Amino acid sequence: MNDDILVVRTEDAEARIVVLTASGELDRDTVKSLAVAADDALGRGRDRIVLDVGRVTFCDSSGLSLIVGLHRRAAASGGVLRVACAQGIVLTALQISNLDRLLYLDPTLEAALHAVRSGE
Repeated sequence: MNDDILVVRTEDAEARIVVLTASGELDRDTVKSLAVAADDALGRGRDRIVLDVGRVTFCDSSGLSLIVGLHRRAAASGGVLRVACAQGIVLTALQISNLDRLLYLDPTLEAALHAVRSGE
């Protein structure tokens, strides 16, 4: 895989829950692929979203803006966004921008799925 390309995998976990797994760089040139996957999931009633960013190697303000927008859209439809596996530069970007105070961050995919299922 070329690290400057963002690859997004979508997996329906169960009713209303979707896992979006992103790999590569999340920036102004690649953010559309995640936006399309998120739009599709929300359009299918999947408003409990787990965004796995464990393999994201870079995230700029465009990526952060998309994540905030996804958080707001999920909440507006009665759902939730949980960000799983943030580490390195992605975690630093979330912390520097204080988005770690707004978003639900989970250390693992399993923890995020458990929180979504239990309504935490």
